[in-house]
Amino acid sequence: MGTVIILHTSRVRVYYEDTDAGGIVYYANYLRFFERARTEWLRALGVEQGRLRATDGIGFVVRDCAMQYLHPARLDDEIDVTVGIEAIDRDVRRASMRFVQRATRVFDATTLVSGTVRVACVLHASGRPAPIPDWLLDRMRTLPAGSTT
Repeated sequence: MGTVIILHTSRVRVYYEDTDAGGIVYYANYLRFFERARTEWLRALGVEQGRLRATDGIGFVVRDCAMQYLHPARLDDEIDVTVGIEAIDRDVRRASMRFVQRATRVFDATTLVSGTVRVACVLHASGRPAPIPDWLLDRMRTLPAGSTT
């Protein structure tokens, strides 16, 4: 993986409901954390998904993902969840985007989970692929990134 441009970071605290019988974060919950971070990134762009659906008739759905679970998180841990992209011209296509995401424990900067998530833009009414609106692509290209890794 090349240099990742961090677009957004969201902080998440681990609650009891996030853990399994062993007291660690249940693996599927990282997908929820990643989803929330992408949603907050869109909000930072000034895009609310409900409004996008109402005005443009589109939404984003996960097309595929690959996760690497490296270390466990536990109850009360704070986790930074990043949303990044390697290259906008390569990772953003007409109807999909590929994100590089990472969950890192705050107190010791340990990477817990890393992965990639491709989301597809679809028409809400039919579920069929739709182009990402030009105005959203333009907004993505002009906003400064948070950092690189």
